[in-house]
Amino acid sequence: MRKYRDIGFKLTPQRIAILDYLEGNRQHPSAEEIYGAVLKKFSTLSLATVYTTLTALKVRGRIVELTIDPSKKRYDPQAGSHNHLICVSCKRIIDIPPVRSLELLESVKQEFTLINAHVEFYGLCPKCTAKTPLQKTNQGGSRCA
Repeated sequence: MRKYRDIGFKLTPQRIAILDYLEGNRQHPSAEEIYGAVLKKFSTLSLATVYTTLTALKVRGRIVELTIDPSKKRYDPQAGSHNHLICVSCKRIIDIPPVRSLELLESVKQEFTLINAHVEFYGLCPKCTAKTPLQKTNQGGSRCA
């Protein structure tokens, strides 16, 4: 509990369980996945508590809300600078180091002050690649079968 002392909101046993589940989690879980995992320990947990806790953590900069999948938001407890690689088939998300070679156009720099950046890469994970092999196109590029 001491490790969460500076979190800035009331720490209930349910919220501590949510924080414990998120700590070190690299799976980018949805609120429903977090709820399902923590519900095993706290049968009285509500999905509303999960959403309230996630919102409070997001506002405090402790997690990042990902809207990569339009059907469900995912949450990344690693709030530091990094990007994501997303499987277009199974929607698995992995963290990758930040890409430093991208630069904004000078015209954009004049109009906006950049405060943050996030780059998303899309592909097929090894499991989905094995199910859906890539085929060469006539132009030498690749496309899904």
